[in-house]
Amino acid sequence: MDAADATIEKLRAQCLARGASGIQGLARFFRRLDRDRSRSLDAAELRRGLGDLGLALGEAEAQAVCRRWDRDGSGTLDLEEFLRALRPPMSQAREAVIAAAFAKLDRSGDGVVTVDDLRGVYSGRAHPKVRSGEWTEEEVLRRFLDGFDSSDKDGQVTLAEFQDYYSGVSASVDTDEEFVAMVTSAWRL
Repeated sequence: MDAADATIEKLRAQCLARGASGIQGLARFFRRLDRDRSRSLDAAELRRGLGDLGLALGEAEAQAVCRRWDRDGSGTLDLEEFLRALRPPMSQAREAVIAAAFAKLDRSGDGVVTVDDLRGVYSGRAHPKVRSGEWTEEEVLRRFLDGFDSSDKDGQVTLAEFQDYYSGVSASVDTDEEFVAMVTSAWRL
C-alpha cells in the first residue's frame, strides 16, 4: 500500500468510526475548506483540512492523494471525487445484486442503459408531471436516468456509473442482507 492509499484508509477508518453521519460530516467539512468556493480542493487545502482532522500530510503526500482520485484531470479534487474514494469497497453479494438490477434495465444488452432501455421496463405515464402535461414521459425517464448518471449527464448510464451510485447507498447500509433485500425490492428482482 502506498502513501496515498494509507492516507485514504486512515481517513476512511476515521469516517466510519463517526458512524452513519461520517461521510456526510466530511462533505460538510470539505465544503468549509473550499475557501474560494470552487467546489474543489487543491493539495494545500486538502493538506490543511486533513491536518485539522489529525492526519498530518506532507506536501508530496497531499499532491499524491489529489492525483490518485482526480478523475477529471483538473489537478484538484472535487468533493464527489474525494467522497467516492472514501466509500468502503462493496462485498461480492452487493456487487452481484447491483449487476442484476443493471441487467434488468439494460434491455438491449449493450452494457449501457438509455431511455430506450427504460421504456421497455418502466412507464412514466403515471408520474404527476406527465399527468398534468408539464413533462413528457420521455422527460420523466430521462430525469430518472440522470439520477444514476455521472456529472456529465449524457443520457447513458454504464455499469460503472450504476455501481458508483450504489456504492454511496451501500456505505449507509450496515449488512449485506439488508442491502440485497433493499435493491431486490426496489428493482423487483
